Amino acid sequence: MSATINLEKRHFPVLLDEIIKIISPQYGGTFLDSTFGQGGYTEKILENSKNKVIAFDRDSSALKLSEKFKTHFKNRFQFNHKRFSEIKNINNKNIKAIIFDLGYSTDQIFDEKKKLSFNSKGKLNMKMGLNRFSAHEVINKLDKIDLTNIFKFFGEEKDAKKITKEILKKRIQKTLQTEDLVEIINKTKKNYNFKINKSTKIFQSLRIFVNQEISELIFGLINAYNLLPVNGYIIIVTFHSIEDRIVKFFFKNYSEDKKVSRYLPQAKNLNKVFEILNKKPIKPSAEEIKKNPSSRSAKLRCVKKIKEGGNFEELLLKYKNLLDIENIGKKLC
Repeated sequence: MSATINLEKRHFPVLLDEIIKIISPQYGGTFLDSTFGQGGYTEKILENSKNKVIAFDRDSSALKLSEKFKTHFKNRFQFNHKRFSEIKNINNKNIKAIIFDLGYSTDQIFDEKKKLSFNSKGKLNMKMGLNRFSAHEVINKLDKIDLTNIFKFFGEEKDAKKITKEILKKRIQKTLQTEDLVEIINKTKKNYNFKINKSTKIFQSLRIFVNQEISELIFGLINAYNLLPVNGYIIIVTFHSIEDRIVKFFFKNYSEDKKVSRYLPQAKNLNKVFEILNKKPIKPSAEEIKKNPSSRSAKLRCVKKIKEGGNFEELLLKYKNLLDIENIGKKLC
């Protein structure tokens, strides 16, 4: 039986070769693909008949592909239609590596049902699966303070207040749809010189908020650590600055001794549970970017677990503000 599946063209898995070098699947083992997507990492790992993959994905569109993988790879492939923050429920203590790819595929971005793109038409959505509310409720129901915080902290949008003000004015007249939101953004930010589309940051903030991506990432990281045995790897590919800062802090803060002062020796970090494998993030080569332009913003970071008993209260405290903003979503449930 061939080790590959001849399916319709799928997106290119980002930094695939670099990830394979780190996890060394040629020696056999069980791996966890926490963002199965279109199966690129999983398929490569399963080329070796000694390997098994446990996959997670919240997107229902991954279900059809997962059935093909189950048929092809039999008991070497297990799929869970769940958020990756739920990996803590896996009953397997022999996982060699956990892989997170936090990007959206092109198919997802341009899926007219999901409406993740500012080029979409009609009712706002942005739900990736297993959601409690959509972007439609966010834009049409939340108040001035809540919307401003979402745009400011999840989109890093400097015109958050202005855009929110215009949204509140416009939605008195009508229920806002995707085109209305784009029109508001374009009119509010008309005097700027942009290298990216004017709507990019607002739509990013809504995707993060609707899909609760901050808490998903933070608790996904913590649960990955708790699930992994010592000497297991956590590998993460990020695509925007907010998620990359969280990953960088998580890896660095729990792997390095603390420098109190330049005049004093480093204080021993009693909560040192990782060894960083790449001090600087690994980025796609020029060749990969040429083949797959959407990979240009990708950053790969990875660590090896060296000790049990990690305490991540400092991580939760540092990002409490972002978690609190996500909790605004409870008003919509």
